[in-house]
Amino acid sequence: MTGRHNQLTLLLIVIVGFLTVCPVVMLVFGSLSKGLTASGEFTLAKYIAAYSDPGLLEVLWNTVIFVVGASLGATILALFLAYLNIRTNIPCKFIFGIISIIPMMIPHILFSVSWVLLLNPSNGILNLILREAFALDRSPFNIYSLPGMILVEALLDLPIAYLIIAPAMAAFDASLEESSRVCGASTGKTIFRITLPVLRPAILAAFVLCVIRGLASFAVPSVIGMPGRIYVLATHLYQMVSTGFAADYGKAAAVGMSVMVASIILIYLYRHLTSAGDKFVTVAGRGYKPTIITLKSSKIPLFVILGLLSFILIILPVIVLVYTSLVPYSMVPSARAFSLMGWKHWIDVLNDPISLLSLKNSLFLGVGGATIGIVLSIFVAYVIVKVRTRSAGVLESLSFLSFSFPGIVIGVGFMWFFVRTPLYATIWALLIGYIATYLPYGIRPLSSAFAQIHNHLEESSLVSGASYLTTLRRIIIPLLVPGIVSGWVLMATMFVRELSLSVVLSRPGTEVLAVQILRFSEDGLWGRLSALGIMMIGISTALVITVNVIGNWFRPVDTRSS
Repeated sequence: MTGRHNQLTLLLIVIVGFLTVCPVVMLVFGSLSKGLTASGEFTLAKYIAAYSDPGLLEVLWNTVIFVVGASLGATILALFLAYLNIRTNIPCKFIFGIISIIPMMIPHILFSVSWVLLLNPSNGILNLILREAFALDRSPFNIYSLPGMILVEALLDLPIAYLIIAPAMAAFDASLEESSRVCGASTGKTIFRITLPVLRPAILAAFVLCVIRGLASFAVPSVIGMPGRIYVLATHLYQMVSTGFAADYGKAAAVGMSVMVASIILIYLYRHLTSAGDKFVTVAGRGYKPTIITLKSSKIPLFVILGLLSFILIILPVIVLVYTSLVPYSMVPSARAFSLMGWKHWIDVLNDPISLLSLKNSLFLGVGGATIGIVLSIFVAYVIVKVRTRSAGVLESLSFLSFSFPGIVIGVGFMWFFVRTPLYATIWALLIGYIATYLPYGIRPLSSAFAQIHNHLEESSLVSGASYLTTLRRIIIPLLVPGIVSGWVLMATMFVRELSLSVVLSRPGTEVLAVQILRFSEDGLWGRLSALGIMMIGISTALVITVNVIGNWFRPVDTRSS
């Protein structure tokens, strides 16, 4: 059995190592190579050209302002929401808790586009309403600015920060705050002297993770930043590989190396912060007392603020997309606008061969890619949780390596590899890139599921004469169904909405939904974009519902939901 486990572990190390290490090696190779097709000729010219570019300083400054501003905004907002939802008696707190994480389910490019439709200075719906209502000469808001980018990215990163801060807030021992108040401290002083210092690891971890996501973000900088000529590192890289007569992949690889090193350092910092949580433990065996703070005169105003925020986060983006897909052009909602509504944009999309091809490709990548990815994840999670050898530790490190790489950077690395193979400009290149990038999303839920299955079940089956594959098929897999469903849904939804890797690897004939939506955005075809975006949300929702129904069917009878 040990020998079979060793063979399986080595085989998985080769496969996962190829998927995660190969693009990094090719990124280094590409940054030192003379050209895309040159082999064995190395130079530092690409680094010199990339880092002596006079425009790079402005790009770096924009990146710092964008990433730090969005991360601060998301962390402060998450702290505010977590405090109200968990520590106070505000009404409808369960609904507000759910709403705080729902933006994760809306594709980032569609969320960005919905804010462009609301606040673009020429014909944004909200700007048009305000101009008509107050007889203004110019639009009061301009989404094509750094504050606009920071606002939208902060709202998108809010769920991540909330999911890190909320559990720490729930485990906070309120007797510390009570002691502070008994000693005469005011509420504000107690928050700043007791509450926030105790929550410091969670707050810093949320901030660092938001910085990592902001650095890898491409949807907001491309949809909002590029029309306003505000470039950050992600769009600076995109310009290098997508504009001009000949794309400069070597220069892009040289800049991408800095982004990748910064991401790895931030991931290390995040892991260090989360591992230092023991120093701030407040719940121990001596008595833990969760206390709800009673809001008095501020209860109704805070409830209204939370309601307004929920409307902005969830309802407004979807309403704007549906409305824009039905009206002939951007116009203020009115009786005339509703009388002009029709299905023209939907019909145009369904008659557009490239849009239909992108639908077909995204569906294939979502279903086929997630299925292949989840099969690989089952074996990797099994070795990580059940085998537990030194080689299994190496496999675990390799499998989570891709989590620290921004998609557009890893896409440049894959481009250097694929251009030397028949896979270049095929749908299979996208499929391999997707699985390599999002493998941790399949492994994480399956590792949790494997950890709950005792080894005695597997050993009993083998002792009774069943083969290893029969044991896997008859005993292990049925018990893993909840983890398989969760991992598959996560991977499939990520594949359907994927943008940052796709803009580098996608070529004519291999367009996907997110890339086609970006093209519509660049051409200002907001009606078609909204119709295609709603189709994307519909496909993701249909995949989630279908897989949950199938998963419930194959689940052991005693654990099926009614």
